[in-house]
Amino acid sequence: MGNILGSLKPEAVWNHFEEICKYPRPSRKEERIAQYVASVGKRNKLETLRDEFGNVLIRKPATPGKENLTPVVLQGHLDMVAEKNNDVQHDWDKDPISPHVDGDWVKAKGTTLGSDNGIGVAAALAVLESTEVEHGPLETLFTLDEETGLFGAQALKPGFLKSSILLNLDSEEDGALYIGCAGGQNTFVKFKCNQNDASPNTTAIELKVLGLKGGHSGLDINTGRGNAIKIMVRLLHELNYKFGIRLVNINGGSKHNAIPRECFSVVRAANKVSADVLSYVESYCKVVQLELATVEPNLQVTCAEIKSRAKVIDKATTTNLISSLYSVPNGVIKMSADIEGLVETSTNLAVVVTKGKTIEVTLSQRSSVESEKHDISNSVAILFRLAKADVEQGDGYPGWKPNVKSPVLGVVKSVYNNLYNSDPEVKAIHAGLECGIINERYPDMDMISFGPTIMGAHSPDEKVQISTVQKFWDLLANVLKNIPQN
Repeated sequence: MGNILGSLKPEAVWNHFEEICKYPRPSRKEERIAQYVASVGKRNKLETLRDEFGNVLIRKPATPGKENLTPVVLQGHLDMVAEKNNDVQHDWDKDPISPHVDGDWVKAKGTTLGSDNGIGVAAALAVLESTEVEHGPLETLFTLDEETGLFGAQALKPGFLKSSILLNLDSEEDGALYIGCAGGQNTFVKFKCNQNDASPNTTAIELKVLGLKGGHSGLDINTGRGNAIKIMVRLLHELNYKFGIRLVNINGGSKHNAIPRECFSVVRAANKVSADVLSYVESYCKVVQLELATVEPNLQVTCAEIKSRAKVIDKATTTNLISSLYSVPNGVIKMSADIEGLVETSTNLAVVVTKGKTIEVTLSQRSSVESEKHDISNSVAILFRLAKADVEQGDGYPGWKPNVKSPVLGVVKSVYNNLYNSDPEVKAIHAGLECGIINERYPDMDMISFGPTIMGAHSPDEKVQISTVQKFWDLLANVLKNIPQN
């Protein structure tokens, strides 16, 4: 990979980000990037540690004259959501990300960019290597496996960190300071099915839902974007009701924390109605395109006859599967009455995959109110149990309760105002930040989260705004210099 981003400012951040792009780092496959990050600490002769889970901690002494400042830890995660467009060839075990500049944005070619949280990691590494940024005693914590359930943060042991203030560098909106986040929980569903030989008097038809934007299942859940699985099961319900189709398979989505962009299914229809099925899919496509024209201009629902000898799923499982996926709530459940514009509770139908004689479904629930998180999770679980499916739920992770009297919030607000002669927004986010879990382990630690503008996270449309990375860096450097004395 050439020096594509080296001319961007601040150079130190972009150089590290471009280097990070060389390392594929899907969740649970972060060892190479962890070794790179650790190598930065070691080559700068800084104390570099790995805990039992593999999280990386690097300590840097205070710059001269700043020894009495309150110790600070900069924190971000090393993994990324590995998504690509269906027509893109990309091996997530070995292929690097290909970033490129498009005006004021850095994007990737057909894949997620990994600016979530690669830009935050790059900024922390730039601070470690900087001889110009003034700061007190400093730690940088790089966690693993954040995107699948914040497991790196959950593995932290009390005493591993020595700092009293945490600056989380994993937010995605310039000019916003985050002091709270939602908690989350996943629901895993399994349908066991019998398979039968297909009738010789039937035709195999492949259905596709394509062209959706997808996005982050927390940050983008209130945008009205289409969910490919929901669009597909609505179609399957109609086809089953009108033509008595038999389901062969259904596969859609790939990550619990991403709105599914694509869904594929194979069905069989009686020869005498196969032409009617094709015609109905064509008309259905026009209906959903009209419904979602503003937010999903590239939506396509296609169908084609194919040759297939695959067996069909039994009728009872087909009915239970389609009915429950069609009926399960999806999207925003409740908006906050306390913080204008904040989604309080949501659920995302994220993944469905056919595996032999089982069909597995993954859903993700989020809420900034713990009792509401359990309520929507229970509601989803009960629906699938009524549909004769096996249901398991993860332990989930806690939210981060906002503290408007946070001392570090006051510092960052003051620095921001001095730099830009305006006040930042103070917000909570409908997504999981590691602050909630770290706060459980270190209840006396004062925390805040901020970052540059990132759009389309968790989808191949992901992009980071270049001009806001400079602002993010300037804010971070000046906050570190102005941390109060311990």
